[in-house]
Amino acid sequence: MKKFIAAALATTLVASPILAAAPAAAAQRHTTTVVKHKPNGRTVIKQKTVRQTPVRYQHRNWKRGERFDSRYARNYRQIDYRQYRGLKAPPRGYRYVQSGNDAVLVGITSGIIAAVLANVIR
Repeated sequence: MKKFIAAALATTLVASPILAAAPAAAAQRHTTTVVKHKPNGRTVIKQKTVRQTPVRYQHRNWKRGERFDSRYARNYRQIDYRQYRGLKAPPRGYRYVQSGNDAVLVGITSGIIAAVLANVIR
């Protein structure tokens, strides 16, 4: 009897996170109905469940020495240092890149971050 109760308790502990996540996953799915008319006069109706993944934009905290990857940068673009106060001319072989409100000094050939200037761009 004790083994049965212990097994039931272990099952509920394992299954509870799975059951809690089920309504959230169901909210991201929707069902579409596809109607096809075949040449022989038959009509085929199929229902297809499509899962949509929400688009999330993450704020990335860049660190000196990391490799800069534009896929992880919010509104990535190369910027001109003369347009922003507090930015000095970059050394030869480097450029300033915008990621969110941050200005990141990146090596042109290597992509290694030399400096991060937080909240320079408004």
